[in-house]
Amino acid sequence: MSKEKEIKLFGKWSFEGIEVKDPGLKRYISLTPLYVPHTMGRHEHSKFHKSRLNIVERLINNIMRPGKNAGKKARAINVVRNAFEIIHLRTGRNPIEVLVRAVENAAPCEDTTRISYGGIVYHQAVDISPQRRVDLALRFLTEGARHASFGNPRTLEECLAEELILAANKDVRSHAIQRKNEMERIALHAR
Repeated sequence: MSKEKEIKLFGKWSFEGIEVKDPGLKRYISLTPLYVPHTMGRHEHSKFHKSRLNIVERLINNIMRPGKNAGKKARAINVVRNAFEIIHLRTGRNPIEVLVRAVENAAPCEDTTRISYGGIVYHQAVDISPQRRVDLALRFLTEGARHASFGNPRTLEECLAEELILAANKDVRSHAIQRKNEMERIALHAR
């Protein structure tokens, strides 16, 4: 009997052996194996179905954010593929594992909300749902890569790879880690 061929991302990176260490995010970081992260937006019409979407595809969808790059998914896939190559060359680790660690480390736990009593508005610290934690972490990671590459000779791929590596190592030079710390610091003062 021939062994079934393992499904690897872009034909290179294996999903096996990668686990989410944060128990709160376990259900919301999907690591279902696939070759090319492009599901044509099947999750779009059902509430909370984005949590079933592979985490790599969610990163790609976040890269397509600002005006001129909106809807250019093939370009975003190439950016992530090249960034994963750079991560593998720099660290020697599986880039999917680096992405999962970066999302776990960049996900804020607390935020503030506005509460008004009789015309007086003040901020109250609140816990963030796991779904929103993953959303914010992905947003902060891609935002940091975009800001780093803007007006800079370095490509978006290099900046994304560096942002993911720094966030995976909990380095404070990472934009995502800075944003998380700032958010939690503000929430601490609003208790």
